[in-house]
Amino acid sequence: MSDLLSIGYTGLRAYSKALSMVGDNIANAQTPGYARRRLELGEVPAGSNMVLYSGSVTPGGVNIKGVVRSVEQWLIEDARISSGDSERAATRLEWMNRVEGALSDDTNGIKTALNKIYTTADLLTADPSNKTLRSQFLQAVDDVASGFRTAAGQLSGLADGISGAAAAGVDKFNANLTALEQINVGLRKARPGSTNEAALLDERDRLLDQLSSQAGVSATFDTHGAVTLRAAGSGDLLVGGGVVTPIAVTAAADGRLSYSVGGSPFATATGELAGFAQAADHVADQRAGLDTMATQFASQLNAAHQAGIDANGTGGQPLFTGASAATLTAAALTPDQVAAANATSTNGNMLAFGTMRGATGPETVWSGHMATQAQATASARAQDAAAATRADAAAAARDNVSQVDLDKEASELIRFQQAYSAAARTIQVARETMQTLLNSI
Repeated sequence: MSDLLSIGYTGLRAYSKALSMVGDNIANAQTPGYARRRLELGEVPAGSNMVLYSGSVTPGGVNIKGVVRSVEQWLIEDARISSGDSERAATRLEWMNRVEGALSDDTNGIKTALNKIYTTADLLTADPSNKTLRSQFLQAVDDVASGFRTAAGQLSGLADGISGAAAAGVDKFNANLTALEQINVGLRKARPGSTNEAALLDERDRLLDQLSSQAGVSATFDTHGAVTLRAAGSGDLLVGGGVVTPIAVTAAADGRLSYSVGGSPFATATGELAGFAQAADHVADQRAGLDTMATQFASQLNAAHQAGIDANGTGGQPLFTGASAATLTAAALTPDQVAAANATSTNGNMLAFGTMRGATGPETVWSGHMATQAQATASARAQDAAAATRADAAAAARDNVSQVDLDKEASELIRFQQAYSAAARTIQVARETMQTLLNSI
């Protein structure tokens, strides 16, 4: 009779807990980072046993062994790796799109202004004394200089933006490191197989997901599930043994980024922070290239103009001043100072301007630069699409194991409700049997 009551009591306790677990799964079906849980149950043996002898054993009820999370570590690790690659590609693409916008003719008008210089020079060959055309020529020169300054300002702003975003990303990364160590403390104190331990493990995995999407990290676990986190490349300790080592970011004069941990370089080839570093390198290269083209164009156009003679019969003066794209400025010339003539004719220098529209001319060089930028952006876009597809597939494989399936939970709910009713019926039968025995005395 006592066995019957024990079976019923333990059944009620176990299946009540199981129903609560199903309810938690249903309630958290859309909660990010939540891994499906199930209650591991076992038989409670009953019977007379000795140290070296096991007697006959009869069922004695249901034993709750603990809470088990539905996870597959290999799939989790694969999802984290692919997520880091996807975040790096997406971050890099975002800033490269902005670079393309900063260099576009709609933003700076460099291409249009260069074309206008040569178009006006062609018109001046037919009417070299026309002051309106001379004014238009000088305005086109000013537009080119203004376009370079605009592009330089845009790229400088992008460099500052990347640096600020990287600093914010580092702050978030360090905050996650601190939170992860707090989870480690909780895991070492949690009772194995408890709901509290499962919740802590969910939060641990969520933090590791975020950290992996930010930078390359490598995690190992102790028997409590507490994590030791290291930099994937150098192996420097980030979290472990009660120690948290934050990382830092430094921006160079040209905007290039470098990360460090504990004073040592922290090189990461994956994650959002790697994307910021790659984007910063690209912007720095574009700024250097823009300065080179600005000085090259100024030198070419200055030399061509100085080779001519203006309306006053004096030699042509430089059209531009400045040593970089940010400082390029049109010289303050009057229409009469436009050097349209040369030693042989009144329009000879403007005719010479037309010969600059070749393979090495400013227009062709600028168009080639823009084509290179477009190709780099298209390549980054293709890499982002591939990385995103890979990350989605890895996340789907992980979710197939860890995600809550409401249909499955519904069937589990019915199963445990029936088991609970059966356990309650067992206690009722035991009570009725006992009452019958007492009545027969």
